[in-house]
Amino acid sequence: MRKWGFLLLTSVLFVAPLASCRDRSAQVGQTSATTAGDKAQQTSSRIDTIVSRGKLICGVSGELPGFSFVDEKGKYSGLDVDVCRAVAAAIFDDPEKVEYRKLNAKDRFTVLQSGEIDILSRNTTYTASRDSTTGLEFAPIIFYDSQSIMVKKDSGIKTLKDFAGKSICVQTGTSTEQNLSDQMRKLGVKYTPVVFEDVNATFATYQEGRCQGVTADRSQLVSKRTTLPNAENNVVLPIVMSKEPLAPAVKSGDPKWSDAVRWIIFAAIEAEDLGINSTNVDQIVASTTDPNVKRLLGKEGDLGKGFGLPNDFAVRVVKKVGNYGEMYDRNLGPKSTLKLDRGQNKLWKDGGLLYSPPFR
Repeated sequence: MRKWGFLLLTSVLFVAPLASCRDRSAQVGQTSATTAGDKAQQTSSRIDTIVSRGKLICGVSGELPGFSFVDEKGKYSGLDVDVCRAVAAAIFDDPEKVEYRKLNAKDRFTVLQSGEIDILSRNTTYTASRDSTTGLEFAPIIFYDSQSIMVKKDSGIKTLKDFAGKSICVQTGTSTEQNLSDQMRKLGVKYTPVVFEDVNATFATYQEGRCQGVTADRSQLVSKRTTLPNAENNVVLPIVMSKEPLAPAVKSGDPKWSDAVRWIIFAAIEAEDLGINSTNVDQIVASTTDPNVKRLLGKEGDLGKGFGLPNDFAVRVVKKVGNYGEMYDRNLGPKSTLKLDRGQNKLWKDGGLLYSPPFR
């Protein structure tokens, strides 16, 4: 019995380490697989998904002439739309490879966070809370705006204090709603906010006279006024209620994709700064000796590689969509129905705020 007991004990002691080794090997293998998976996930970028899909999915308003508006034929146009087209041009050399999703102000961030769209280009104000708590990564500001208020010409309303006891239409889910509340509280004016999720409902209610004023970004008021019956009977008051820097955004946590979008927009600004436009870009590519121009247009260095873009991405943007000035002029400026003065949206050297970091 002692002999068999000894053999049994020896077997147990011998098998246990083997089992332990197998367990440790399995754990090591599992850990290695998990680490590899995590690493692959970390190196994967939204831009890779977009390239594989063959098109960019862009969230826009679709209701705001000059920024994003869809006509009866389903064609989208506007400055926000041109941002989407510029990104598609940089990636695919084709600005038409974009699928547009119409979003209201309330749902736009949720849709971006869920990954249903690649980029949000929807007259969105860049704020501290949105940058820090909503999972967004903002691209460069493409339009410097301010908030104002529109009234009927014969209303007799000239200032915010004149709204005491009156109602103001405003779209919910926007910075506009909070700005209005802050301004009226500061002035001690008691008013009635009439809120809507839909921008068309907001302005339709104002037009019907159910509120005495409607507030939004100044550019939006000018834009929507063109869609109202008897547009000349409405006036945008010379009131500045807030700063409204408008910028596209992507989901945070993907530096490769956010950098790509950021520098595509900067490329359009820098091209205007250097005098490069859709009509002369090919000639400049072939003849330039300026190092700054050569780096921007991909004739020197390999800046595009770091963003997952072809080295001539700036050439694609300018040739197919235009520089920032061309985009502004046809959508908002002298070649548009809005004819908005560029003001703060001029280049830095012309007294404006638009400025691109160096392409180097």
